[in-house]
Amino acid sequence: MSRYHSYINTAKAILAAYKGGAPLSSALKKYFSTSTKFGSKDRKEISHLCYCYFRLGKAAASLDIEERILSGLFLSSREPNQILNELGPKWSEHVKLPVEKKCSMLSKGVLSDNVQCSPKGVPWTMLNVFPWEEELSEGIDHEGFCRSFFVQPDLFIRLRPGKEKVVIKKLSDAGIDLKMITDTCLALPNTTRIDEIVELDSDAVVQDESSQRTGDFIRPRILNHNSIIKIWDCCAGSGGKSIMAYDINPTIDLTVSDVRESILINLKKRFQKAGIENYKSYAVDLFSDKYQLSTINYQIIICDAPCTGSGTWSRTPEQLYFFDENEIERFSSLQKKIVSNVIPQLQKGGSFIYITCSVFRKENEDVVEFIKEKFHLELKQMEVLKGYDKKADSMFVAVLSLH
Repeated sequence: MSRYHSYINTAKAILAAYKGGAPLSSALKKYFSTSTKFGSKDRKEISHLCYCYFRLGKAAASLDIEERILSGLFLSSREPNQILNELGPKWSEHVKLPVEKKCSMLSKGVLSDNVQCSPKGVPWTMLNVFPWEEELSEGIDHEGFCRSFFVQPDLFIRLRPGKEKVVIKKLSDAGIDLKMITDTCLALPNTTRIDEIVELDSDAVVQDESSQRTGDFIRPRILNHNSIIKIWDCCAGSGGKSIMAYDINPTIDLTVSDVRESILINLKKRFQKAGIENYKSYAVDLFSDKYQLSTINYQIIICDAPCTGSGTWSRTPEQLYFFDENEIERFSSLQKKIVSNVIPQLQKGGSFIYITCSVFRKENEDVVEFIKEKFHLELKQMEVLKGYDKKADSMFVAVLSLH
């Protein structure tokens, strides 16, 4: 058995045992921790094959595991590689074609060697990868979004104030191929071991380009004020938006909250590295019917709401594969409950900044309409931050004001 057949068989065993739930990255880490015979290159190749399996999303559901792996590898590859050369030589000859063309050839079976590429003779297209076109937020190109699942996103970092030159020098000295998106946003190869080169959270923050772009909506609301601004990051998570707000204006009066205390413990460690000392934090269940309003009102509330995460699925295609569309409605209801609990703590004249990393209309524009109708807030800005054509995540942001 060749090394590449061994890779395929190992990937098949991992995928047969994986049922979703935990991230695929965690399942792979657990598997390799007990199978120590694999070197770093082996682990990388096998992991890549597993991700290729899921990049087909909801398309070609009738293919068996090996067929999906090889089809996903073919569609995700831009150059010939050794696995395709050995296991699918006809595919390797056409690997540089556009994804749409490759999908068509696969569904027709015209490249088949020993692999039947069309499930039970039924043609499929790239558009089957993400079959919920009618659920998309306005302006998202369905075809372009489907295409993005066969492209590995970049790793993006945000350079913190005063650290721009030192970070760029460290990366250049390490021979990292970097791309300047803005003066403070860098795109790096996804496999970059950034934590071995840069002091994370102190010098730079790992933050997707679209997430960084939400700062364009936050910045005008917290600059050029004569008094200290009270800001509540109500679904703080890992704290990326809070650190960004602090970097825009270090004088803010910051409060962070999340549903689990463990999240806030991790956030405290990040804030220490980031030099953020004066802030308040508390754990709170914002989708509880028993939520009690605070006595504090805020000039700005940032609500980076829990969501399907559909705008990030090119990074985690296993979530696309296992996704149940009933989750869209569940998250939409959850988001409406959260905003209903937090908006009453917005000061008159204040700004409510609603953010998701979803591409579904029900989680985005429909929630904004709910806010306008129930709380009579005025919509100031709203935009889908399209990252699917930039090797980045896609997000949604809206700014509403209370008059």
